[in-house]
Amino acid sequence: MKKEYVIGITGASGICYARRLLEILCQDANVHLIISDVAKELARHEKVDLSGFGATYHDINAISAVIASGSHRHDGMVIIPCSAKTLSAIASGYADNLITRTADVCLKERRKCILVTREMPLSHIHLKNMLAAHEAGATIMPACPGFYTNPEKIEDLVDMVVARVLDHLGVSHSLSDRWSGYHA
Repeated sequence: MKKEYVIGITGASGICYARRLLEILCQDANVHLIISDVAKELARHEKVDLSGFGATYHDINAISAVIASGSHRHDGMVIIPCSAKTLSAIASGYADNLITRTADVCLKERRKCILVTREMPLSHIHLKNMLAAHEAGATIMPACPGFYTNPEKIEDLVDMVVARVLDHLGVSHSLSDRWSGYHA
């Protein structure tokens, strides 16, 4: 049986992370995709095309979508990038759209819920919201690529972050080199 994932894309810079994750997951999994209105604007600004994936696209306001119910089983959700607004909503249980409702369902059902935050610097409020979301069961993964892989282009940095997300979903990949120690 194919794995099934929910991907939410919210209004924070870094839409390229979402695109790369979709390129990988849509090859072998059933993917539900929700894109916020601000994320659509940012995608245009950042020149990232989010169309044409073999995914089920859901309207952000479709609160009655199948993925909004705990009775619909899937293998996890990733919000990439996750805006500070969405983080705040999830941390406080404010489920006002399909992304935050589906995340709320993931947390109550104890499913994987990965929030790839993209804010810098972090305020006290952001840190408290991250901790609250973590305590509720979410995995907080700031989009902070490592440089031990000696990246040569931006795509290498994107792949490093997406590789960590895939690791946490349990998806095999060869996107990025793994740490093997110093060779000095």
